[in-house]
Parts: sequence; C-alpha cells; structure tokens
Amino acid sequence: MRTGQDRVTGTGTAGQDRRVPWKAEAGVFLAVALLGAGALGAVQPATGVPTEVVQLTQFGPAAGVLAVALLWPDRIRARLAGTVRARRDTAWAGGARLWLLLTAPLIIALAAGAYALLDGDARLTDPRSLAHPFALIVLAQLIGACGEEIGWRCYLQPLLRTRFGPLAAPVAVGLLWGGWHVQVFAQRPAYAAGFLLATVAMSVLLGLGLEGARTHRLLLAGGFHTLVNLGMLLTMDEEDGTVLPMALFGGACLLAAVPWVLRARRDARPGTGRRTAPGRIPAAPHGAR
Repeated sequence: MRTGQDRVTGTGTAGQDRRVPWKAEAGVFLAVALLGAGALGAVQPATGVPTEVVQLTQFGPAAGVLAVALLWPDRIRARLAGTVRARRDTAWAGGARLWLLLTAPLIIALAAGAYALLDGDARLTDPRSLAHPFALIVLAQLIGACGEEIGWRCYLQPLLRTRFGPLAAPVAVGLLWGGWHVQVFAQRPAYAAGFLLATVAMSVLLGLGLEGARTHRLLLAGGFHTLVNLGMLLTMDEEDGTVLPMALFGGACLLAAVPWVLRARRDARPGTGRRTAPGRIPAAPHGAR
C-alpha cells in the first residue's frame, strides 16, 4: 500500500500534473465537515428549522466537499465519479441498486421487530401524528441525507478506495462517519458502541453496493440513508439514549451487511472475474484517481 502522493492524470496540463497528498485532501474534508457541522448545529435554533424535519449538521460533509473543490478543483470531479469500474459479475450487476435500497427497510424491520419481541411493546408512530407534515419531513430528510452522503460515500469513499481495498475503505469511512457524530459519545459506552457498529456496517454495505457505480451514487446513498432515518423515526426510541434499541439497530446493520460481504468475496475468487487469491476482495490498483 502506497502512503505517498497520488498523481492527478487527465488532460496532462501543468495545472493537473502535480502531486497532492491524499491525506491532505482527507484532512481538509474531515476538518471542515466537523467544524461546519458544529457551526450549523449552533445556528439551527436561530433559523427556526425543527430538528425533526432536518438537522442542519447534516450539511457539514457537503461543506467539506466544497472546501476541497475550492482547493483542488481539478480533482473533485474524479473523486465524485467513483474510482473502480464495474464488472458484470460484481454485486453491482443486475438489480443491486434495488437490493441496496431494500436493505434499508430490512434493517429497520430486523431492529424494530427484535425490539418489540424483547421489550414487549411495538413502538410504531403514526406519520399523521407528527408535528410537521410527513411529506415535508421525507423531502427534508432526503436533502439532509444527500448533504451527508455527498461527503461520505461520494467523496471520501472513492478517495480512500484509491489507497485501500473495497472492504477496508468503507470500514474506515464508517469509523470516521460514526466519530463525526460526536454527540453520541456523551451517551453510555454501550450506546456509542452500538452506534459505531451500525455506521461501520452500513458503510460496508453501501461501499460494496456502490462499488463500480459511476451514476446515481448520491441518490442511491442518500435514498438508503433517508429510508433508515425515517424508519427509526417511526419505529424506534433510541433518541433518548436507551441502549437496547441502539444495540439492536447495530446488530441489524451487521446482519444486513453480511450478504454483501459474502457476495464480494465470492466475486473475488478465481474464475469469477479478476484473478485474486481465494477469499480475498481485490484492492483498487495503486495510483487510481
């Protein structure tokens, strides 16, 4: 694994033919995403935008992408386009886009169902009982989710994918994504652990599901994120710091990610496409943008 600088290629112009440390890109993105989220969260009460509709902190990653685009405009398009070309025998083939979106309600069904069985009470919220129109919440949640995912899955994931394999990269993104939610760590350790398990597992299944995709990446990632958020809003009560629903949510995310990992490992075996060692998920070629 190379840890130096990766080279920008494309038109061959002097402005593009320069070396920029990938760690500098990631560092700028993460710093602005964190600081931007904090600033947006601080001003939200003054805006009058209800957090139930959308949390302005979700746009911190979008601010991070904007900062990178201003500093390295010749690189941002390649990052957002993805890094690995799809192969016909990968998990992206066929109806994988639909399966990716269907995985979100599956996670909610597993978590909410287990919670109802263990706690003896199904916590289902009628959308009509919410303080704001549900259609408005759905639209705002999608916009907010895309504000996050343009950073995590559309920028940082392709960036780290140029340095690490298709499993290690989303694991790293999942840990960073979870750590970005700093307020979670004010809760009990078991709650934070369940949340981190959820972010890593969801990041893995999103990373593998989007592997090779060069179109509709933002809508797919944002749609998945929105479905999860809406499902938790209507079926769970983890917002008050209760450990059990968050632990069950993390476990459900882990179970949902397993088929994607198994499929990726199967595709990586000899005779299914690219030549790799048995059971190994192939890494991106070094130097990929």
